[in-house]
Formats: sequence, C-alpha cells, structure tokens
Amino acid sequence: MGEIAAVATALIWAVSSIFHTFAGRRVGAPVLNRLRLVFAVIWISVMHWILQGQPFPLDAAPERWLWLGLSGIVGLVLGDLFLFQGFVLIGPRLTTLIMSGAPMLGVVLAWLLLGEELRPGQIFGIALTLVGIGIVVLERSANTNGGAATRRDYILGLLAAFGGAVGQAGGLTLSKLGLSDGFPSISGVSIRMIVAMISLWLVSILMGKAGETIRAAKDRRALGMIVIGSILGPFIGVWLSLISVQLSPVGVASTLQSLNPIFLLPIGQWVFSEKISPRAVIGTLVSLAGVGALFLL
Repeated sequence: MGEIAAVATALIWAVSSIFHTFAGRRVGAPVLNRLRLVFAVIWISVMHWILQGQPFPLDAAPERWLWLGLSGIVGLVLGDLFLFQGFVLIGPRLTTLIMSGAPMLGVVLAWLLLGEELRPGQIFGIALTLVGIGIVVLERSANTNGGAATRRDYILGLLAAFGGAVGQAGGLTLSKLGLSDGFPSISGVSIRMIVAMISLWLVSILMGKAGETIRAAKDRRALGMIVIGSILGPFIGVWLSLISVQLSPVGVASTLQSLNPIFLLPIGQWVFSEKISPRAVIGTLVSLAGVGALFLL
C-alpha cells in the first residue's frame, strides 16, 4: 500500500501541474502563488484537524515555527514562484523534470549545511541526474520546448525551473531543523504553509499587489483551476505522500514520488501538443534513475 500511495502521489502531482500551468498562463505566476496558498492553507487545516484534533499546531515550540516558517518562505514562496513561472514559460514536463533534481540539491545542501554524509552512491546519483536532465534540456526544437515562444523564454523558463528546484531543496533542508524529535510531519506542513501565505500576502499588500490578485480571482476559469490544483497538490498529494512514507521505506517512497516526469511525457504530448522525442524519454529515465540512486545506493 505504501508503494501504491507513492505512485499515486506522483500521478496526482503531475495532474495538478496541468491545472497550475493553465491558471498561471491566464493570471500570471505571482497571482497564482498567492491564491494557491490561501486554498492550500484551508485544505491542510482540514487535514490537520482530522489527524491532530486541531486546525493549527498552536502548541508547537517557537523554534519550530522559526525553522519551518523559514522553510515555507524559501520553498513555498520563492521556490514555488519560480516553479510556476517555469510552468508558464516552458510547460510542466520540462519544469518538473528539472525539479526532479531537487533531491540532488537537497543532498548537497545537507552535506554543506548540516554535515550529513555524502556517500559514493549519492555522488553517482547526482551525476546520473545531471546527465539525464542535460540530455533533455539541450534538445531544442520548436516542438520540444514546452511551449516557449522564443529562445529567451526557453532559457528563462529553464532558469526559473532550476530556481524552483533550489527553493524546494533549501526549504526541505531548513524543514529538517524544525521536524526533529518526531514532530508530526503534517504539523510541519501546516506551519510552512501558514507562514508562507502570511508572508506572501503581507509583501503583496505593501507592494500594492493585493488588489490585482483579488481582481484576478474574478476569472472564474482560472480560479477553478487553482482550486482544483490546490486540492490535488497540497491536500490529496501531501496526504498520500505521508501515507507512502509511513507504510514503505523512505528511499523507496521518495523515488516513486519522483515519477511525475514519466506521467508528464504522454500528458505533454496529448494536452500541450508537445513532440516527445526518444531523446526526451531516455533523458527522463536516466534522470529518474539518478534520483533512485540517491536514495537506494
């Protein structure tokens, strides 16, 4: 059941990226991130109430709020802003493939900042992941660029996706400091999302962008896609990911959860009319083999 939950997590995250891509192309990545976090906090609060008996982890120690809050700002505010901009510029397939390098970056950051051991198998996995991503992103043609209109958009999209991977890896590294001593992971997710939402909306209000976001919410089609994406990703996806980690080894669960680029290969062709070349398939498989090596070797 743990392995099934992990594969279902990857599939659901792949589907949620479609809704976020379409919504982001209608209202822009910043607006998408602000609205998505509002709905994500609602769904996570419901989940936390069911599992922990209260909507928010109000009894958590201040240092947990500090580290998990910083984790939320780095991962969910900055990282997801870059992620959604990648969706808009180069589509979910290429963006998600580059995001599959986040575990690799997380291993490196944990080695540099937390003093964790960097094993030979992990070094091999890092190299394999980089090779796989390189095989795909260096293939540039009109039908394999994820929808980027120009070469400039393609390069900016790749940089945005890489920024998303760095943000996710940095956020997860910081979250380790707040999840010590058996602190419930669902409470950690709740704190990350609450702090991220409050921080992002405070900045938006100070910059005079809150009204823009509220006006964008009148786009019912975009709002509907944001709501669906937030239910699939932060709510159902996170819940299934917790189940998978609970019922199967962490390395196996993490590897299977990284399969969403595989699911996005046919989705990219059918939904976004991308031409999926054999090279793209091979590069994706090589990259995911590297992710597996990170956790399993």
